[in-house]
Amino acid sequence: MEARFRLDYPGFSLDLDLCLPERGVTALFGPSGSGKTTVLRCVAGLERAPDGFLSVAGDVWQDETRGRFLPTYKRPLGLVFQEASLFPHLSVRENLEYGMKRAGNKDREGFDAGIDLLGIRPLLGRDPERLSGGERQRVAIARALLTRPRLLLMDEPLAALDMKRKLEILPYLEKLRDELDIPVLYVSHALDEVARLADYLALMENGRVVASGPLIETLARADLPTALADDAGVIIEATIAAHEADGLTRLEFPGGRLYVSRRGKPPGSRVRCRIHASDVSIALTARDDTSILNALPATVTAIAAATMPGHTLAQLRLAGENAPLLLARITERSRAMLKLAPGREVVAQVKSVALL
Repeated sequence: MEARFRLDYPGFSLDLDLCLPERGVTALFGPSGSGKTTVLRCVAGLERAPDGFLSVAGDVWQDETRGRFLPTYKRPLGLVFQEASLFPHLSVRENLEYGMKRAGNKDREGFDAGIDLLGIRPLLGRDPERLSGGERQRVAIARALLTRPRLLLMDEPLAALDMKRKLEILPYLEKLRDELDIPVLYVSHALDEVARLADYLALMENGRVVASGPLIETLARADLPTALADDAGVIIEATIAAHEADGLTRLEFPGGRLYVSRRGKPPGSRVRCRIHASDVSIALTARDDTSILNALPATVTAIAAATMPGHTLAQLRLAGENAPLLLARITERSRAMLKLAPGREVVAQVKSVALL
């Protein structure tokens, strides 16, 4: 997908130029007011940028230089907002069938696949008022998919849900990410949510994209606002290697292994884990007189200032072929004492690992 939008409002300007993958989940991430929802509205055709261009899978939906602008109802896209906006007088099944009818979709196999993908078959006979917030959102997503979109837009779909409902719906969104053959543009300001779901990240600030790229690589950069924030951290994709007799689970990945609390998934399962920069300390040599189990050989690749006064962010490359990066937030005094600089070989001590 190729998108270029430029428009001006009093006190805000959008200046966007993006080329995004044609499959997987791309997260538009940034603080409130950074322009994420405006971009989504432009892509949907709900907002018309005077200087705009949009191409999806080779089809041009907007090109202002040629006077081309497809209205929203002619764009083959699905929309999911914070509120599910189901028709209250229709059952779940009737809501879904309405979406199919509007799109001219008569594919009953596709209907069955969609409801099974999102686990809503037991809900088909219910009225929307008898659904939880997470159930309503799953129905709204299924309805959007049954329009057979070539692009799915999701604007903070979990923002209106409490933590219990978010945890209920996230596994279904992961299945969606893994099984859909169309691109998903996902707007969020929740980094944990993005870290769990996204394949690609576009970081926005003040109406502009300040960085974009594969999620894992982009989050690990030490020179970006995400890295400078209090919740800076990296994502590592690992495999559950074994469940140890002492109650720990061993994860393995290119560059080493990590021990975490026992997990329910079987050995061989692929998992994503997040390591916060504040949970990584640095030593010059390996130690055996510490309670920290996860100690990984690494090399300092970059040093950057942190937002917290007196602190520094160190970017570390773990040892081994195709090994991932880590970020460590340490005090400036520690950096000086250890003489840390790019090229210095160290040991990264990981105090805590969160499985996503």
